[in-house]
Amino acid sequence: MIGPFKNRRRPTPAHPPETRERAGAGDFRPERQGAFEGERKTAFDAAPPRTDGVFRQAIETGRTRLLITGAVMALAFAVVGGRLVEVSALADPRETRSPQAVRSAQVDTERADIVDRNGDLLATSLQTVALSANPRRLIDPVEAAQKIAGVLPELDANRLAARLAKDAGFVWIHRNLTPAQQYAVNRLGLPGVEFHRRETRVYPQGPLLSHVLGYTDVDNNGLSGVEKSFDERLRAADAPLQLSIDLRMQHALQQELQAAIDEFQAIGGAGVILDVKTGELMALVSLPDFDPNHPTATPAEARFNRTTLGVYELGSTFKIFNTAMALEAGTVDLFGGYDASEPIRVSRFQINDFHPENRWLSVPEIFIHSSNIGSAKMALEVGPAGQKAFMRKLGFLERLSFELNETGAPQYPETWRPINTMTISFGHGLAVTPLHLANGVATMLNGGVRIEPTLVKRVGAPRGERVIEPWVSDVIRKLLRLNATDGSGGKADVPGYLVGGKTGTAEKVGATGGYKRKALISSFVAGFPMTDPRFVVYAVLDEPKGNESTFGYATGGWVAAPVVGRVIERIAPMAGIRPVDPDAPDIRQALAIQPPKTEQKQLASFTATMAAAIANE
Repeated sequence: MIGPFKNRRRPTPAHPPETRERAGAGDFRPERQGAFEGERKTAFDAAPPRTDGVFRQAIETGRTRLLITGAVMALAFAVVGGRLVEVSALADPRETRSPQAVRSAQVDTERADIVDRNGDLLATSLQTVALSANPRRLIDPVEAAQKIAGVLPELDANRLAARLAKDAGFVWIHRNLTPAQQYAVNRLGLPGVEFHRRETRVYPQGPLLSHVLGYTDVDNNGLSGVEKSFDERLRAADAPLQLSIDLRMQHALQQELQAAIDEFQAIGGAGVILDVKTGELMALVSLPDFDPNHPTATPAEARFNRTTLGVYELGSTFKIFNTAMALEAGTVDLFGGYDASEPIRVSRFQINDFHPENRWLSVPEIFIHSSNIGSAKMALEVGPAGQKAFMRKLGFLERLSFELNETGAPQYPETWRPINTMTISFGHGLAVTPLHLANGVATMLNGGVRIEPTLVKRVGAPRGERVIEPWVSDVIRKLLRLNATDGSGGKADVPGYLVGGKTGTAEKVGATGGYKRKALISSFVAGFPMTDPRFVVYAVLDEPKGNESTFGYATGGWVAAPVVGRVIERIAPMAGIRPVDPDAPDIRQALAIQPPKTEQKQLASFTATMAAAIANE
């Protein structure tokens, strides 16, 4: 053979074939050994000899490992099978089987969360990224500004370029980047641009509780609302701050109030839902509102809290307090009354009734017909000093002791004359916030004890100050119920919930003094159920305009009472209040008003009082 294999040709054996065939297997001769010395050894000749002991040891080791592995797998299957049997056959059928998520460790933040009374999240803090630049390290400020504005379109490239051109070592570009924005800016590869980890306050409910929660600045300092008044508490504690607000009731009140503002083209509105027994605010709405996530994006007017900061003359809703004052003072009883057949003239002023009855009216009739004449005469018998003292006991002459800093100071006459006494009796001449009035009505309904309102969920029974006797409170509840069934509050009466309430319509004071006849503050306040009141619901519309559905009227009974009725219909089931039969004998008896017996005593009494008042003017 030639080629690359020529050196591998096997040499010819030294002995002839026959000689090798005769050689036995065990016949080893020296000459035969020499004959094979030049031969190449085969692969079989090069393999190491096999040792039986090592081979058997390897087999035993492998068998042992297989047995151990099999035993472990069998044990695992046995455990899984046993658990399946336990869950499917042996477990308590009442045991919950829904998967339970493992909560991650709480993230440390600068400010604690804010939650509602049911634990729903109202405000929280999130870790975000901010963008800054060192202008001294930028190669071309104009080019850098154009590139950054290209991925952050909310920035103005020219203004940013001017800022980046300054001789400064640090300039904020953006305080709150999304992950996508951070990635886009990072891809630009600009020297001198830096990212910073920071914390951003977030309000998941948007504008819904804007005037309650308020907002913070870019450095997480509280600027208004709960964020400001509880700033230290939110910074110092990790536990959430739990408010008294019920998010569901807040939504119902906000939605219905906004619908009325849109329908009657009002410039704004305010609303309150207050627990009469605890003083807890279940809902507090001021419209227009704003988004606390972007507070400066709305006009300053929208950030004005009409419910706690705005003060208004609230009209005939004050007749609730006027009636209670007269009954408490003992100048009249439920069976008394006054002559309302003619207007009252004092100097250049004249007091009229909006819907005059032109006759003698009992106390219940004065209430349900909302007689200004009867109310003025009733208040004048108590007198200016007595009326002022009663209003002070109600808290109507001072700011509310309340958690928010945005609280308005009531406006009242420096010198409390008889004419002021008469006008205040029907809600003109004394301006308070809507929250003042709602809390005053709660005092009338809860047995006569004034409890300071609160935005924080209360634990235990609150303390209060008695303003009227329980029997007076009982009479007021009956009168409010009568007004809802037979008076101006019929549009707020929700079947089954024993609603009682009072309308209020007042002309707004103009910028130069005097009243603007077509600029009204229209409101309705109600409590329910009148057999055992739980909540006060109050709705105010600022300058509503009548339409075809209201026959052109924009008074409280037409525009505000329906709002309160719809709110009650929605929140009563949330509060677990079940409807009842209003015609049931026990309920009719509990809310019955007895007719008046006589009019002579009150007429004679008023004649002397009125003469003295006019003489003192």
